[in-house]
Amino acid sequence: MSHLNSVPAGRWFKRVLWLGILANLALAIPTILAPARMIEFTSLPPATPLVWPQFAALLLVLLSVFYMPAGIDLDRYRAVAWLAVGARLAGVVFFVGFQAAAYHMLGYFDLAFFVPETVLLAMATWSAVAAPDPKGAWQ
Repeated sequence: MSHLNSVPAGRWFKRVLWLGILANLALAIPTILAPARMIEFTSLPPATPLVWPQFAALLLVLLSVFYMPAGIDLDRYRAVAWLAVGARLAGVVFFVGFQAAAYHMLGYFDLAFFVPETVLLAMATWSAVAAPDPKGAWQ
C-alpha cells in the first residue's frame, strides 16, 4: 500500500483541493442566496427563471462535499481524488468547449484547479509507488 498522505506532492494536492472546495463554495453560496446579484457581479448573461442558477450552485456545493474525503485521507480515497480532477476537466470541456464565450470564465476557473491538481496527484502517486513502504514489506 502506498502512502500518498505522507508524500509532499500529496500534501500539496490536498491543499489545492481544499482551496478549490473553498473557491467553489465562495461562488456557490452567494449564488444560492442572491442569484441575480451574482449573475450581475460576474457579468454573466441574465437567466430566467433564477431557480436554474440557484440549482446549479446547489449542485456545485454538493460536488464540493464529495471532494472532501480525498482532502482528508488521500490514501483511502484516491479514486475520489482522481474523480475530483476529472470533474474539473469536465467543467473545462463543458464551459470552454460547448458554451458561448460569456461562460468561458467558468471553464477557466476549473482549469486553474485542474492543472495543479493533475500534476500534484500524479506526482504523489508516482512518488508513493516508488517509495518503500515505511511499515515494511510484510505487513
